[in-house]
Amino acid sequence: MRIERVTGTVSLRRTIESGTEEQRQAVKRVIEDVRNNGDAALKKYTEMFDGICLDTLAVTQEEIEEAYWLVDEHIVHIIREAAGNIREYHERQRGTSWFMTREDGTILGQKVTPLDAVGLYVPGGTAAYPSSVLMNVIPAQVAGVKRIVIVSPPNERGTLPAAVLVAACELGVQEIYKVGGAQAIAALAYGTETIEPVDKIFGPGNIYVALAKREVFGQVDIDMIAGPSEIVVLADETAKPNEIAADLLSQAEHDERAVSIFVTPSLSLALKVEEEVDKQLATLPRKTIAQKAIDEYGVIYVTDTMKQAIDVVNELAPEHLEIMTAEPFEMLSAIRHAGAIFLGPYSSEPVGDYFAGTNHVLPTNGTARFSSGLTVEAFMKKSSIVFYSEQAWRQHAEKIAAFARLEGLEAHARAVEERLKRGEK
Repeated sequence: MRIERVTGTVSLRRTIESGTEEQRQAVKRVIEDVRNNGDAALKKYTEMFDGICLDTLAVTQEEIEEAYWLVDEHIVHIIREAAGNIREYHERQRGTSWFMTREDGTILGQKVTPLDAVGLYVPGGTAAYPSSVLMNVIPAQVAGVKRIVIVSPPNERGTLPAAVLVAACELGVQEIYKVGGAQAIAALAYGTETIEPVDKIFGPGNIYVALAKREVFGQVDIDMIAGPSEIVVLADETAKPNEIAADLLSQAEHDERAVSIFVTPSLSLALKVEEEVDKQLATLPRKTIAQKAIDEYGVIYVTDTMKQAIDVVNELAPEHLEIMTAEPFEMLSAIRHAGAIFLGPYSSEPVGDYFAGTNHVLPTNGTARFSSGLTVEAFMKKSSIVFYSEQAWRQHAEKIAAFARLEGLEAHARAVEERLKRGEK
């Protein structure tokens, strides 16, 4: 990792998922094909891109039963315990409808309604992600969503990773389909003979999945366009270099474009962390990926003061922020921009990824400046409610009509004034 002394503003070198024109056109063609040809197009692209010829798109009961044979019982219990922690945390986010009444008899309110159907894209590729199942399905269930659909690209055996199937089954998900890529997003948005459309699509994926989500937005809602994972560690000399290095590498192994940054006012700690990163990289199973991420996007910022270090963190607005200082809670109020904040030496980022209960679907690419991680609210919509009494109507009708005419909308004004004729003979 390179070390830089901070003299002004800083920024992450970010990879924006905008794609090339060729990629965008390819995604549009796939989406249009799925819209026109349904299941046939899904099977065609699954064979083309995944090398699998499917008889049926849906995961079978036999595949789920086999998954339980393949996953160690101890792991199943860990998944169950993690699910319980996640559910307990998200239960506190449940939205409620409410009403307020004014003295003139006006009743105003808000009606909170869960979405009817949502789709969850679970990425495949180099790893299996049962945690993505837990983090997306559980808040949807807490919100009250009735229909939850999982799509994911099949592996070389023509099924989904066993741990993914176990996690989905443990949560009671009934619809699971072996289809990935842009074609899966198109199926969720427009529907096919087998897959009925949903109202909102969640979950990360490769560049083609990201572009497909952009393309179908408006037909359905989407959660976000997620970029590569990011971590920023803020620490003073009380922190241990080996622990900081391990946490930086926990994100670097995700993706060659992952961002790992260490911020500290201590040059001696910075040098020790740099040495530890090189030492630990040597033994990582995913060394090639992590090494490229560290070389391209890894940096250690050394500041003059801790206040300056906090300013750097807020400029970076990271997805994950670890605060490893003598008094981490004292820093908390000064942090304005971070997707998730981990306090103290034992709150390593993977604790939140898998088990603590908080959600690991978080804003990337600096969007923590204005957005939040995934919550129950993302699976709900809100309707405002208005009941105007006659007293309130007569008191305010002329004001409302005047406001409408201010905007040149005569019919709006008359819609108010027509009711003033009530009781006239």
